[in-house]
Amino acid sequence: MNSTFTTILRIILGLGLLIFGLNKFIGFMPMPELPEHAANFMQSLKATGYVLQLVGVFEVFIGLLLIIKKWVPFALLLLAPITVNIVLFHLFLDLPGIGGAIVITVINVILIYKYWKVYRPLFQY
Repeated sequence: MNSTFTTILRIILGLGLLIFGLNKFIGFMPMPELPEHAANFMQSLKATGYVLQLVGVFEVFIGLLLIIKKWVPFALLLLAPITVNIVLFHLFLDLPGIGGAIVITVINVILIYKYWKVYRPLFQY
């Protein structure tokens, strides 16, 4: 379960989450140009005053867990609904920007597959 390939994927995913999560607080990367519906949606999330910050906290937390290799199966499980929402956002509101969402999804699926023995008891009754 600790091959070099999965270690590299885990660190890449963790660093990406850490960077994009911190960006929600610090704003060191500019927001890319989005289609009108996507921009309106993001503006609505920003207007709530808490949604993007909460997602940022989760991204930083999950990223740190993946980087330090602590509770990796738990971190991947927390990341699953975030990944689904990222894919759905790009699928319905910003299809040209779906590349990054696909990369995150593929890495998450590969890592979940590598840790499948840990998840198996969740599906037994």
